[in-house]
Amino acid sequence: MAFLIDTSVLVDAERGRTALDRVPADEEHSISVITASELLHGVYRADDGPRRMQRQVFVENVLAELEALPITNEVAQGHAKVWAALEAAGEMIGVHDLWIAATALTHDLQVATTNAREFERVPGLSVLGL
Repeated sequence: MAFLIDTSVLVDAERGRTALDRVPADEEHSISVITASELLHGVYRADDGPRRMQRQVFVENVLAELEALPITNEVAQGHAKVWAALEAAGEMIGVHDLWIAATALTHDLQVATTNAREFERVPGLSVLGL
């Protein structure tokens, strides 16, 4: 199964940790545009020039390597459905994670994350906890 890489895995990699190494390399990998935005946010909020430059280089490499799947009408429809279901069950997850989950469900991808507890609340979502 192909993987949608969650932001948490890429932040982990940027910090020199190994979660990304545990995602099967022989499968396709992509990210959500939400992950692209979260990574870029990290660049813009870096507190000094060298740190910002280091993050920018890392993010540029990620964006060059991994396709960022857009939010389409189909993703928005899935997002609304999952949002309503989680809200009704009292099991809401973070706003950005909800978009990432909807993207994964729409494209039939497994989410690779270091935050499995959050994503496992989403009905029907396949999660690889790292």
